[in-house]
Amino acid sequence: MDDRQQRGSGLPVPPKRPWDRPAPAPRRELEEEAPAEGTGALGFLRRHLMSVVIFLLVASGILIQAWRDLSRPDAWDYWKDLYSTPSMTSSAVDNVEFDSRRRNALVLRGKIGPAAASWFRERLDEARLKPGDLVLLSSPGGDLAQSVIMGEIIRSRGLVTAVGTVDSAGEIRSGSCASACVFVFAGGAMRYGIAGSRLGVHRFTTRGEGGGDPVADTQRTTGLVLAYLKRMGISASLVEAMSATADIHWLDSRQAIEMNLVTAEARGPRS
Repeated sequence: MDDRQQRGSGLPVPPKRPWDRPAPAPRRELEEEAPAEGTGALGFLRRHLMSVVIFLLVASGILIQAWRDLSRPDAWDYWKDLYSTPSMTSSAVDNVEFDSRRRNALVLRGKIGPAAASWFRERLDEARLKPGDLVLLSSPGGDLAQSVIMGEIIRSRGLVTAVGTVDSAGEIRSGSCASACVFVFAGGAMRYGIAGSRLGVHRFTTRGEGGGDPVADTQRTTGLVLAYLKRMGISASLVEAMSATADIHWLDSRQAIEMNLVTAEARGPRS
């Protein structure tokens, strides 16, 4: 007898049990689909509009900065010096006799350009010089900042320096190293003097580019030079000699030794 029959018969209706409850109505799987936003490129833009806007802003900022950097004349000079026509040349010489021993050497010639340090590091890697090997210099100078970096690289690798060239017979000849080249020479773990070779210094100047203060720039440069010479173990009197003249002042061997610029005299090379 079901509930209705029991009600009709006047008999008491027992309470409903949990398993007598009617099954709940099935839930709708999806109440309502999201409105279509379209397909293809238009739909993609609508769904990702904020991401696209952020990407465009970032990309435009990078392009603007790159254009500003490449619009500077020195930027083109840098790329030209590094990849196109380097202002310096180099040659690796194996097993050259120097100071009564055989060493591998990297011979550098020419002006120190705006990308000389990066170029120099690549040439060193190719030459595979080890501590105690020789960097031989012959240069009229050039970029001061690049020369300091080159000197730091030389010191970090434990290389020695000298001023000179190598002839076709593999013999070391005298040479000259002036202006910024002296700071490359200063990086040597030992710095050799060669009979007939010359080290030349002169007053450095700054142009105050970009509306900067030339006096402040000169003071900053002087501080950089003094700190670098101190790290290399060279007397600050070298800066005094530089400041004395705008023309090249060729140091004699006594001056170079007193300043600790030259730390050893090489034996045997011909001038």
